[in-house]
Amino acid sequence: MKALPEGIEVRRIRIEDIGSFREAVGSVARERRWLLTLDAYPAEATAAFVRDTMAKGHPQFVAVREGRVVGWCDIVPMAPFEGFRHNGRLGMGVIADWRGRGLGGALIDAALEAAPRSGFTRIELEAFASNTAALGLYRSRGFEQEGLKRGVRILDGQVEDFVCMALRLG
Repeated sequence: MKALPEGIEVRRIRIEDIGSFREAVGSVARERRWLLTLDAYPAEATAAFVRDTMAKGHPQFVAVREGRVVGWCDIVPMAPFEGFRHNGRLGMGVIADWRGRGLGGALIDAALEAAPRSGFTRIELEAFASNTAALGLYRSRGFEQEGLKRGVRILDGQVEDFVCMALRLG
């Protein structure tokens, strides 16, 4: 495991992180490459998401430096239906200036370690095929490709495929 840069703390998200978390998501989204959204979600929606995730005890971790969120990883239920509650959906991101320093690995490790306590035994994700760094990270943690959604997004003249991956815990 790669040592984290000095001053970085990986921990569960707190209420006081909501604004900074929203800024981090917005920063990554505005790159127009890695996330489905192209900007931060509305403040009220972000706060509701964080509060709901915290209240239900689902894994939601942040990498923080000097009070500022620079990365995140969360696992939320795929669906509320009987027979599917063991499936979690992983979402994560690291702001550009902090990539390649081990934050993504530390965040995903923390979330995966906490996942069984939320009843998750299967974790799914989708990543753009061009996001080779993220795909490598997921593979290094045991995720396997289960499918490919071709031409799922056309943005700025670029056609993108989604790589569908999953990890079974235990």
